[in-house]
Formats: sequence, structure tokens, C-alpha cells
Amino acid sequence: KWKGEGTTQNLESIAIGRCYDYIRIVNPAVGEKNCSQIWEAFKNAFINKDPCSILPKDYELFINLSLHTIPPNKSLFWENNQLLVSSFADRGRRYMSLGYTLFGFFGDFLNWCGQADSPGLDYESCPTMMECENNAVESFWRMASITYAQHSSGVIHVLLNGSADGGAYPQPGFFADYEIPNLQKDKISQIVIWVVDDIEGPDLDSCGIRSVKTLEIRLKTLGYDVTCTDNNKSVMFLLCLD
Repeated sequence: KWKGEGTTQNLESIAIGRCYDYIRIVNPAVGEKNCSQIWEAFKNAFINKDPCSILPKDYELFINLSLHTIPPNKSLFWENNQLLVSSFADRGRRYMSLGYTLFGFFGDFLNWCGQADSPGLDYESCPTMMECENNAVESFWRMASITYAQHSSGVIHVLLNGSADGGAYPQPGFFADYEIPNLQKDKISQIVIWVVDDIEGPDLDSCGIRSVKTLEIRLKTLGYDVTCTDNNKSVMFLLCLD
């Protein structure tokens, strides 16, 4: 058995329900989508396969069926603060973080994997990143991150955690490895970095120093107009509220 937790119970009902929730209530602007077809494309990416040999490109059909426009200036990238980003983005009303695109919303906070030579899902256990990185969930989020970066435009926002142990800008990391390389430079006017410390947490990283400085240099070298702010007030208010 694998070391990770198994597939989320009732995965199919949750995923199809989320799809309808998204196109009917969260963001009807995306128009009609075939939620059963999207589920089938999602499932076919990983069922009947060795759970350690799932690649990002296996989710291509799923992405193509669920893709929609990401409004300019609404993209919000992040590392090490998923719950904060989720409440700050506010179901796409303030920002459309990856979790509030249809393809991200579909899989957010869920777990899944199949088994070689079996059409079923594995509810007992799934491989962790330590066991193999080409697992169903990891490859899904790589593909989703690549797609999200490619379709982001205007002013790009990045919310980083200044209290994170490994630094606000982790390398390796999704933002460093899958998102920055896939940004479309000609579509982006500015990149705004917000470094926010946990309320009671240590101030380990800030604009202009340590890993944030590394990030700023990388983005400027790529030719982006970059600004950085520590402890953005509106995000701090939200943290205080929580």
C-alpha cells in the first residue's frame, strides 16, 4: 500500500457537483460546459494506469474541455498560504486564483488515484510525492498551473508567506518551476509581489532580501516590471479578522 491517503470518498459526485456549481453559481460567465464529459476526461487521465506513471499531459483533454478566459488583472499566484488565498480571492470576486478557475475548482482539496489494470479508484491509499512525483494529483496540479500561467494577463499578483520556513519563494516550487516559465511576457504589464507574515508568526522573509530578492531579480532579468510590498494592508485585515 501507498503512504498517502486514498481517493476522497464520493469523488465523482463531488467533482461533477463542483463543475455545475461553478458554471451555474460561482462563474456563469464561462458559459455552458459538459460536466459529465469533463469528469470522464479527468478520470481517464489516471484510471487503469500505474499510479506512479501519470504525466501532466494525460490531463490535456480535461483541461481543453474545462478551459475558459481568466480576466486580465485578476490572476493571483501564491505559495504556502492556500487558505488565505482562498478567502482573499473570495470565489473569484476579488481575484481568480487557480482554485477559482473551473479546472482548479474541480480538484481543489481533493485526493485521487487509480490502480494499474483496474477501472476502479483506490480509496485505500495513494502515492505521496516522496514515493513518486508522477502521481495523479501532482501531475494534475502541474498541468493546471502551466495552463493558469499561460492564460494570465495584465497585472499579475503573487501572494507569498513571509513566515514560511523554507522562504517565501520556495525552489523547487509550483510558482518557480511551472508558473513563471509559462507566463506570456507580451500579455503582462506588471508583476506585483505581496509578502505577508503570519499575524503571530516570525518575519523571516521580506521584499528585497533572501528568497524574495531572488524572485525579484529573476523576474526583472526576464524583463518584467516588478513591484513588491510587505504586509499589504487589505490582506493583513483579512488575517486579523480570521
